[in-house]
Amino acid sequence: MAFNYTLASARDALKKREISAVELVDAHLSAIERLDDRLNSFITRTPDQARQAAKQADEQLAKGEGGALCGIPLGIKDLFATENVRTTAASRILDNFIPPYESTVTANLKQAGAISLGKLNLDEFAMGSTNLTSAFGGVENPWKRKGSDARLVPGGSSGGSAAAVAAGLVLGATGTDTGGSIRQPASFCGITGVKPTYGRCSRFGTIAFASSLDQAGPMAQTVRDCAIMLEAMAGFDPKDSTSVNKDVPHYEAALDRGVKGLKVGIPKEYRIDNLPSEIAALWDNGIVWLKDAGAEIVDVSLPHTKYGLPTYYIAALAEASSNLARYDGVRYGERVSGKSLDELYEATRSAGFGDEVKRRILLGTHVLSSGYYDAYYLRAQKVRTLLRRDFLQAYEKVDVLLTPTAPSGAFAWDEKPTDPVQVYLNDVFTVPASLAGVPAMSVPAGLDSQGVPLGLQLIGRHFDEETLLAAGFVLEQAASFTHRPTLHAGVSA
Repeated sequence: MAFNYTLASARDALKKREISAVELVDAHLSAIERLDDRLNSFITRTPDQARQAAKQADEQLAKGEGGALCGIPLGIKDLFATENVRTTAASRILDNFIPPYESTVTANLKQAGAISLGKLNLDEFAMGSTNLTSAFGGVENPWKRKGSDARLVPGGSSGGSAAAVAAGLVLGATGTDTGGSIRQPASFCGITGVKPTYGRCSRFGTIAFASSLDQAGPMAQTVRDCAIMLEAMAGFDPKDSTSVNKDVPHYEAALDRGVKGLKVGIPKEYRIDNLPSEIAALWDNGIVWLKDAGAEIVDVSLPHTKYGLPTYYIAALAEASSNLARYDGVRYGERVSGKSLDELYEATRSAGFGDEVKRRILLGTHVLSSGYYDAYYLRAQKVRTLLRRDFLQAYEKVDVLLTPTAPSGAFAWDEKPTDPVQVYLNDVFTVPASLAGVPAMSVPAGLDSQGVPLGLQLIGRHFDEETLLAAGFVLEQAASFTHRPTLHAGVSA
């Protein structure tokens, strides 16, 4: 028997007993065996645990029991601590770290019945936009350009999650988004990704990059799939001081709301210089699709947008410098001995961290240092307040914003700019929402001239993921994105 399910359709088929969880899990494990040696989307595979969990899921389903995700095979970004399963953050410094505890997000997914097939690759410590900074090798995007076999980047940092979903190796995956690390790879790989409001999903047990920005979210084939996952992932957690105690809505039910009567804002500052014409055209298509569905299109201004990237890279790197100070070779993680404590620190960090992580630690330490704190970090925090105010003022006029997700489609591994700043520019459309803490999502909406996916981004009000998902569902239906990558499992059992 052969099948090609979305998460939602697999859920329904499992409940009707049209397929078993064991069949579904085995089919996806076989797909991983066939394709992932090339894609390298997994760091750690857990087939034995997955098969055992599938048997238990079938027992529950036979009794008419089980949670919303019972029997659904997922992948977990290797930034989430998983009890008794290696968690590396794609860094040599955590090469053999096996947590004795579970992150809240993965615990919530387990409670809902989801089955993990393993830990997914990422940019080291979630620092990157290409998934080429991983200590375990880069991830290949399953998409190909027309007439070319060049390896494309999947985006980052959640590139392993995006590639695994796009290739059909899992039905959904967890990601984390600090400045676009769910949305940009979702766009590059032709899938849907949601960054919830900051505080909607617990950060407990998620290895920190920038604590005031990091937020977990779902990555899946469709908007409906993401809505189902997000409802399971979200919720108040007293173990996370930034978790917000708000009820979690029934997100899937919100999909049928439509956009009739909604006001959709088009921020003029996102029409940047040198925006590729095909991305501008896709954006215009998105505007027409929402208007035809009954939305009112309103031009808005987010005047401090141009300060988003520098503000983000000051604030995020400063927090990274502080968060990564714990990796010193003393308490846990890899250790390289030295003749003194200073030498132990230096040798451990030199061997354990990759070049991009070292660069960000050094820059973050610099902006926090005496004499530079006021000039850089404090000023960045003030500008961040202005950026947040821009969004709040815009939402006095509109309900949701529509923009491109990224300034390009996926590029080849060997086209990676040597200047790190050029790589950072991939986040130009995604970092403002992160700095403001508002929810945002990327929906696949078309292909560029080379046959590579392009996404459109929707940005919503704080804790109004329901409107965001409803608008995303309308976009998805209008775009009718049914393309599949060259490297796709075509899961069968």
